[in-house]
Amino acid sequence: SAETSPSVVFEDIEKCSPNCLRLLLENISGLTVDEDFTVEVIPEINVAVATFIKSIDTEEFVKKCLQHKRVREFKMTARVLELTRAIKAENLPDSISPDYITVYFESARNGGGPVSDVQLFPEENSAIITFCDHKGN
Repeated sequence: SAETSPSVVFEDIEKCSPNCLRLLLENISGLTVDEDFTVEVIPEINVAVATFIKSIDTEEFVKKCLQHKRVREFKMTARVLELTRAIKAENLPDSISPDYITVYFESARNGGGPVSDVQLFPEENSAIITFCDHKGN
């Protein structure tokens, strides 16, 4: 069976405050925020991402969420975050080198893994980092 992402994306979260969302996810999962999972809120795009540290069936969790009364009342949607091998790093210093980015993202201390490619976009102060597999990001 294909590996499933440990992250779940919640969209249309504007009716549910970040603290309310954390409590709601604790109630649905039976797990503890910060200990068993983390929640990152991205208000600019009205989204939150829950990443499970404790191994759970995220597809089953999404089903539970979509059936939950409060999730439906808030009109939120939930889906498993697709696994990816590439990430975008933003707000990079002007003089940063592709070699430095590679070494940084390969560092186990930073949660990285083997990098296969780095594309720098100096005009945006950003880069696309591609890992050898999805576990490095």
